[in-house]
Amino acid sequence: MGAHETTSGDWLISDDPARFDLGRAYGWIATESYWAEGIPLAVFEKALANSLTVGAYAGDGEMAAMARVVTDRATFGWICDVFVDQVHRGQGLGKALMAYLMDHPDLQGFRRLHLATRDAHGLYAGFGFTALTGVDRWMEIRGREVYRRV
Repeated sequence: MGAHETTSGDWLISDDPARFDLGRAYGWIATESYWAEGIPLAVFEKALANSLTVGAYAGDGEMAAMARVVTDRATFGWICDVFVDQVHRGQGLGKALMAYLMDHPDLQGFRRLHLATRDAHGLYAGFGFTALTGVDRWMEIRGREVYRRV
């Protein structure tokens, strides 16, 4: 199965692992994100390898944004690690990434598609996301100590 790619304005959005800039993505997530600051490189690499990983690329080929979906590609997906490089923010790239994910052939027909965020609620609401329902059924383990178990 080949890469799924589309263009949005001047951006190329692709799930092709050969295009993905691991070093740039790791810099964003490990040093600039609020949700995974300090994540070990080996853990990040494993997460990417076991997810649908997407990059958005400028005309010169530089990766300008990324997103990742943890999914079984049949019933469930969790959108995470959505990140737009600071110099490319405010240009609609987050919206283009989300449109790409919502149309991706491997992410159709799910019973549930989740994400967690402390910002950009308006962006995600525009794609149909609402507050979590059935909260009384969900459980979690939180904290950095989870990384130490890997």
